[in-house]
Amino acid sequence: MTVLVCGSFAYDTIMVFNDRFKNHILPEQVHILNVSFMVPKMRREFGGCAGNIAYSLHKLGGDVLPMGTVGEDFEPYAKWMDQCGVKRDHVTVVPGSYTAQAFITTDMDDNQITAFHPGAMGHAHLNTVSQANGVKLGIVSPDGRDGMLTHARQFADAGIPFIFDPGQGMPMFGGEELLDFLEQATYLTVNDYECKLLMDKTGKSLKDLAARVQAMIVTRGGEGSEIHAGGKVHKIPVARTAALIDPTGCGDAYRAGLLYGIARNMDWEATGRIAALLGAIKIEQHGTQNHDLGRDAFAKRFQDSYGFSFA
Repeated sequence: MTVLVCGSFAYDTIMVFNDRFKNHILPEQVHILNVSFMVPKMRREFGGCAGNIAYSLHKLGGDVLPMGTVGEDFEPYAKWMDQCGVKRDHVTVVPGSYTAQAFITTDMDDNQITAFHPGAMGHAHLNTVSQANGVKLGIVSPDGRDGMLTHARQFADAGIPFIFDPGQGMPMFGGEELLDFLEQATYLTVNDYECKLLMDKTGKSLKDLAARVQAMIVTRGGEGSEIHAGGKVHKIPVARTAALIDPTGCGDAYRAGLLYGIARNMDWEATGRIAALLGAIKIEQHGTQNHDLGRDAFAKRFQDSYGFSFA
């Protein structure tokens, strides 16, 4: 089953400050803040929700088409996608723009200061769902505001089931707009913080929100996740990890697992565990697209982790 992943592509420039921000920021002087941090460690990663989700889903053997808008600086990312075998037929270059990018500085207390430039992401609505052939399942993940609205409507009009994943894009929408998304979506996935924010914005309880979709998935970090479907709550445990290296992108890996299971009509117990294990594999590596796995190796680790086979 071909899965269309609508969302962002981005460069993540990650820097490490070998001290603590609090030692260099004077609270009584924040109104005239002017600071500079020396960052001897820096790395550049390929990221963005569409890119991350597509990477993990492809690695697992899924038939995936990522869709997004990028800038004239996309060539290194394009070469990476080609190297990985991820299709980019629906990755559109917007002339005169940069690919979205985040500049993230982390201190020794794991505090972060991030500057984000959306760039070409704001033109996401230039792509249309109808451009992709043979799509049977989709996801609307964080992207430009108009793009998210447009793609949700296009999925619904085409009768294609899709996951609504508001993520970091939630602040762009009001309560009524978010409820409109749920009227169109088949599934909803949020983390625990986003769940609370969604309830606050819409004035609806978790139970009310879950009743609007076939399944509502809530991830809760180290406490695992919950899948509310068919009047039941499926408790999904976390998967064992070899090391806790970098949580960035774990949510995207989890969503790739959801898409994999849904596309194959698996039950929620198996689908949730596939998603959880993908997240665990990702957390063992720095960056969002550096975890390597093949379907056979994944299947063995799944069997070892949960005591049953999903195949």
